[in-house]
Formats: sequence, structure tokens, C-alpha cells
Amino acid sequence: MPPRLRSTASARGLTAAVKPSRPSAALLRPSTPAVTSAARQYATVSRGLSLPDDYVPPTKPPTARPGETRKAQLLRTYTSLLRTTPVVLLFQHNNLTAEEWIAVRRELKAALDAVPATGDASADIASKAKIQVVRTSIFDVAMKLVEFFDPSKVEPTSAPTATGKRVKVTYNHDLSKAAWKAVKSVTMGETKIPETSTYAQLSALMVGPVAAFTLPAVSPQHLAAALSILAPSPPQFPAPTRKKNPGYHEPITQSALQKLLLIGARIEDKAFDMEGIKWVGGIENGLDGLRAQLVHMLQSAGMGLTSTLEGAGKTLWLTMESRRTVLEEEQNESRPCRPSIKLSKLFPPTKAHPSLTPLPSFATHRPAFLVGGLPRNTTRRPLFTILIGPPLHIVDLQQARSLVVFWCVLASFKQARQC
Repeated sequence: MPPRLRSTASARGLTAAVKPSRPSAALLRPSTPAVTSAARQYATVSRGLSLPDDYVPPTKPPTARPGETRKAQLLRTYTSLLRTTPVVLLFQHNNLTAEEWIAVRRELKAALDAVPATGDASADIASKAKIQVVRTSIFDVAMKLVEFFDPSKVEPTSAPTATGKRVKVTYNHDLSKAAWKAVKSVTMGETKIPETSTYAQLSALMVGPVAAFTLPAVSPQHLAAALSILAPSPPQFPAPTRKKNPGYHEPITQSALQKLLLIGARIEDKAFDMEGIKWVGGIENGLDGLRAQLVHMLQSAGMGLTSTLEGAGKTLWLTMESRRTVLEEEQNESRPCRPSIKLSKLFPPTKAHPSLTPLPSFATHRPAFLVGGLPRNTTRRPLFTILIGPPLHIVDLQQARSLVVFWCVLASFKQARQC
């Protein structure tokens, strides 16, 4: 057994050298008084900070139901979809599988991409168009909320801030108590639903499995392309041929399309049936063509109105002009005037008698002569008499059917008007 060593000063010094030394309290203290005052001030403020009991964070407003649930988020999604999407086609689907949905979306994307681009907006329409399955019960509530809840009519309330000051705040979001009360009043029958409203016409379709196809803008070309895939109806919306699009005729794609049934649409906050959807999709040249038709209709209406307003003035002018003509004729009747027609310039005088001018050789009866512009025949009497000023026997149709006699009538009438 080895002998024990006595605890000497040297042993105690060795032990102190081996053990770790603790830092002194002097080293932990701040070297400057400024740091000490700042640390003490921060501690004082943190101990004195307290929020009001009814404080509501701005990022988490109060809701009627828990806002973290999936139903609440789906409701917000559907209300945003209805407010921002002008075209919503509703389809009834019969339990499509995941592979069938993939095939439908593939063919739909190919058809929309094939639409001729008319600008940057056309490319955005094709990329943002989508088809998705909706929860009918929540989608029904979203339609009520969009149509019957007016956020601008919600009265502001007083709420405290973090500093304790109270300010006016309006809680009018889709999950607020005001929105919940508006939907409840419609559901319980307290608010009357008009029969012509969009919700009254589409609420009957919210039964069974429903899918919604949405377009971010009203584009008849894209709508027609989508209808040719999802609900083809030749000849207006024919399905693509096998040579042009062989993937459309695959068995899985045809099986999926047979399970889709178009039941209605919501376009620009209005309900449309099948005929209305076909009318929108069949607009020639899209919205530009519709605008051109509207401009043409307005121009036609303006021209018709102009002609109608001018018609009264023209009628008045014609009436006054005819009255003036009648008055001039009455004044001319008071003057004696006997027309005289000389045919010596048209037909040269004969050798027998220089004052007699025979009719042309194509006259079919015995020769009749015009003496001083008046026809003369000793055997037959004229059939009728035309009175221009004084009574004159001018035309005998049975004896002389020639153009010269008619010329004489016109010349006499003209000379009588001038007199």
C-alpha cells in the first residue's frame, strides 16, 4: 500500500491549475454605462407592454365560423371565382376517374391553344382556362353570397389598436358576421329571391356531382373551341376529326366525355341555357364582330331617324311647290293663247301646194294634211279631243298612227304651258 501524500500548498496549487476557472462577475458587467441604460430601458418597456382585451389583429379579422377550416377556404375560393370569372360552364359528371380527367384536360388545352391569337389577352385566356369539380353545397352558398350580400352596406364598428386607441373598422369579408346573416336571411326565406335572378335559375342545377369550366374573359372563339371538345353539336360545334386530333378519339377520352353533360352556364352574371351558350359561342369574329354589328345598327337607326325628320320638310316643300304651280296656271288661263305648230321645218312643202305638208308615207289611211299645225280630214270625225287652252282637234288615231302626230301633241302642250 503506497503512503498517502499530505495536502500541501503545492498540491492545492496543482488542483487549482487543473480545474476550470469560473469567470468573474466583473467581466460580465458592461464596460460602458450606455449599454447598461439601454438594457434596463428595454426591460422596463417589455414589462410595461400590454394589449387591450378586445384587440383584433388586422391580419385575422373576426369571422362568424372558424376561418381555418377547409369549408371556409373553399367558400372564399368560390366567391372569388364567381366575382372574377365572367364565363362559368356547369357540367354534370358521372364519377370520372383520374385518368379520364387527365385526358379531358389534355384535349381541352390542345383545343384552346389552337385558337388564333388576336393579342396578348388571347394567350392569357388559353393558359388560365380550367375545369374543376366543385362542392355543390358550398358553391350554392357562394352564389347566394355574391348576389345577395353587398359589402358596401356594412356599417363600420369601433375596434382598438395596439396602442389602445379606438378606430372605425369595417368587417365585410366573405366570412364575416354580416355575410353570414345575409346568407341566412336568404336561406330562411326572410329575403325574397326574385324569379329572374341568376341564383333562382341556377340553384336547381346544384344537385349531384357538378364540374365547372371557367374562362377569365368572354371570348366566343375559345368558348366555341371548348364546346367542340366538351359538348360537340354539329354543324355549329363539330368534334375534331380523327386525322386532325387522334387523341380525342381514344377510348379513355371518349369514355370521359360521355360522362360529361352540359347543364347550364353563368356568363356576365346572367344565366344561360344550351341555346344561349350556343349563341354566345357562335358570334362571328368574337366581340369585335359583335361591336361592328352594334355600330352598324346604331348607324342605321340614325339614318332612319334623319330620313324621317327630313320627310316632313320635303312633304311641306312639295305641297307648297304644287300650290305655286296651280296658282301660276290659273294666272296663265286668263291670257288668250292659241298654240301654232309649223311643220314646214320638219317636212318640206309639196309642189302641189306650198302650204300643205303631207304625212309620212307610212300612214295607213287616206292622206290627211296639217294646215297651220291642225289636222284636217273631210271624211271622218276624230275619236276624241284634247283640250289645251282653246278646244283643238289634234289627234285622230284611226287615220294617222304616226310619231309625227304624237310629237305635235307634245309640242302643243309645251307651247301652251309657256304661254
